[in-house]
Amino acid sequence: MTALIRWGILATGGIAHLFTHDLVQNGHTVQAVGSRSQATADAFAAEFAIPTAHASYAALVNDPEVDVIYVSTPHPFHAEHAALALNAGKHVLIEKPFALNANEARQVVGLAASKNLLVLEAMWTRFLPHMARIREILAAGTLGDVRSLLADHTQDLPDDPEHRLNALALGGGALLDLGVYPINFAHAVFGPPDTILASASFKATGADAQVATIFRYAGGQIATTFSASDTLGPTTASIIGTHGRIDIDAVWYAPTGFRVLDTLGAVLEIFLPAEFTGRGMHFEAVAAEALIRAGTISSDVMPAEESVAIMRTLDAVRARIGLRYPGE
Repeated sequence: MTALIRWGILATGGIAHLFTHDLVQNGHTVQAVGSRSQATADAFAAEFAIPTAHASYAALVNDPEVDVIYVSTPHPFHAEHAALALNAGKHVLIEKPFALNANEARQVVGLAASKNLLVLEAMWTRFLPHMARIREILAAGTLGDVRSLLADHTQDLPDDPEHRLNALALGGGALLDLGVYPINFAHAVFGPPDTILASASFKATGADAQVATIFRYAGGQIATTFSASDTLGPTTASIIGTHGRIDIDAVWYAPTGFRVLDTLGAVLEIFLPAEFTGRGMHFEAVAAEALIRAGTISSDVMPAEESVAIMRTLDAVRARIGLRYPGE
């Protein structure tokens, strides 16, 4: 009989609602929720028929009926709340970005290893069906020598200076909220870059509004990414090799389709996503639960050490565009 894995939801913001909805709709067990107030926890629990509502994060992580904690607080608190859960003996799924910087990420991964607990970045894109198929195509050598990657993540998001997305104190801005997706994708295909170029424009709050990057790798490959929080673009991606390319449809980081084309433009494969319930965030939960049951503390699809490496890349991009967060 498959062991039951019971989830605890730490914080009750928008992303927590989306993730919990997908968990519930796909038959996962959400045992408890924790918030900074009883009223907020009660409202969230009522919305999703969650048995237990805790008035603090500490109470949530110490709930003996919970096996794994989903951390969904703002970026600057990811490391603190992941450590809270790990020190309470709970496995952790941390919403992206994994932490605010690489130093925090290293501390979290080290703590998880010392506790023999799973720590996994909730980069849901890596666990989606179209990305699994793309990994197979790349491994098969269908594209030949893969030379370049292009990806954008552009959205027209609220410009209210009080909004979390525009608040430097909460890690808001295009890079950590949006750019983390294409930069993570570049890591998935090529690994850490050898050289990094970056340019950005900023909002009046000091948060980054647009970030463009060019990554070059030891083998001469190049990846380019563009992210913006003030304009809506195509939000597509391509991987290009000597024998062909993969063009991923919008929205490339969410469940979608893609085409594989040869160098003459002939279509070699069309991938269309199968129907499922929700928006696709449950795929990462399925992966986390499988790892927990297997007693494995890091994922081959989204390794903990790679999350640290991605944070190093994000730190390097920030150094080049002159972006620092309060308290660093």
